[in-house]
Amino acid sequence: MNAFDYHQATDGTQAIEQAVRCQQAKYLGGGTNLVDLMRETVERPRTLIDVTRLSRDITDTDGGGLIIGAAATNAALAGDARVRRRYPLLARAILSGASAQIRNMATVGGNLLQRTRCAYFYDTATRCNKREPGAGCDALEGFHRYHAIFGTSSSCIATHPSDMAVALVALDARVHLRGPAGDRQLAITELHREPGERPDLETELQPEELIVAVELPPLAMAVHSQYRKVRDRASYAFALVSVASMVELDGDTIADTRLALGGVGTKPWRAWQAEAALRGQPATAATLAAAVDAELAAARPLPGNTFKVELARRLMIAELSQRLSDARNGGDA
Repeated sequence: MNAFDYHQATDGTQAIEQAVRCQQAKYLGGGTNLVDLMRETVERPRTLIDVTRLSRDITDTDGGGLIIGAAATNAALAGDARVRRRYPLLARAILSGASAQIRNMATVGGNLLQRTRCAYFYDTATRCNKREPGAGCDALEGFHRYHAIFGTSSSCIATHPSDMAVALVALDARVHLRGPAGDRQLAITELHREPGERPDLETELQPEELIVAVELPPLAMAVHSQYRKVRDRASYAFALVSVASMVELDGDTIADTRLALGGVGTKPWRAWQAEAALRGQPATAATLAAAVDAELAAARPLPGNTFKVELARRLMIAELSQRLSDARNGGDA
């Protein structure tokens, strides 16, 4: 066991002050990821700063959105009546992501910052650039089934594991940050980085910076949104492919859409190409197929995960078709 110091912060400002004073500090939320990594000696912080006393509130904004405190648990967020009514894909994503016990402990901020579940990352006997920069990547010549087909590089092919983050990316959420330099906001689509040559740099957070809240904008079409996840087993497995989707119709024309993918990207993957190909186009099967193909043109599968391209194609078309049907009928997703 590696010895470490433990501090409990009463608020975000105190947490940052403690992190600045301490060496090799990590913020600790529910611990559902960090504690596992410490047990496997992947993470070896010298100081843990408990941030579970940050805000857990889920409050309405003046415009009809929501502000979610970073210490709110996944269970509380998925069970909130406003979330279930206004943003059903978010509730569904959280419920598909983990057991009830984990949802009761895991926090919103921690969920967004969880690290990959790549087996090579967890196995300290293998080479991993994410764990040890410059070491190499054994996954490239290894078992590919659970790895990414978007955003990969010659240094890393690991997927981002979060279901909740995929839903938040589709919802155009914003992340409220606090750090030594003050407060700022960041679009969640800009929070996570593609690996490039530095897979160890996973987000755009600055040193000692902390997520204090997540903001959901008002989004009328999200009422009929949905999240669907395909995995190897029904009970709390990570996604092979997942889709967060919503569509707004203007007659027989697709006026607007949001589409994000999980299980296929090195970060929660917003399907920008597909969205651009759908907006302003007739709501037909041919339109959907062309838009999905436009997105998948950038996929770079390896021998062990080539199946993800066709699986993603079928799932995206099926979900978009269902969203069109929901929009036409005005029914619940």
